[in-house]
Amino acid sequence: MTLDYNTLAKTIAALTEGETDEIALMATVACEVHHSDTRFDWTGFYRVTALETLKIGPYQGGHGCLVIPFSRGVCGAAARTGEPQLVPDVEAFPGHIACATSTRSELVLPVRNAQGEIFAVFDIDSDQPDAFCQDDAEKLGAILNAVFAR
Repeated sequence: MTLDYNTLAKTIAALTEGETDEIALMATVACEVHHSDTRFDWTGFYRVTALETLKIGPYQGGHGCLVIPFSRGVCGAAARTGEPQLVPDVEAFPGHIACATSTRSELVLPVRNAQGEIFAVFDIDSDQPDAFCQDDAEKLGAILNAVFAR
């Protein structure tokens, strides 16, 4: 199955139009993205809640880690560097935090507000190895930008 990012972007834009509450937006994006592709085993947000600290936000899938420091894991790396993290094999990622033993690959994108500040990261886990590509990172990043940086 090839993910139709154009349709996904239009659906999310229609569902989030006029909404300003970050949690409502996160919940909607997590749900729509999670159910758009069978590769996505866990899909959700970690919010910046304190200095160099992420806490779990709205998500779809099994339980996630409650708190992640910027210094650890794939989510921490995305928050710390401000760069997307495309990880084909989580076992090979230094400092990977195993919130779920089923996770084999991961894509984490920094989420910026209209001022360009990172206030969350969007984490997608897959139970398949090497499930994500650069196109996924770019297209999902554009959707996040359209929703949160407006």
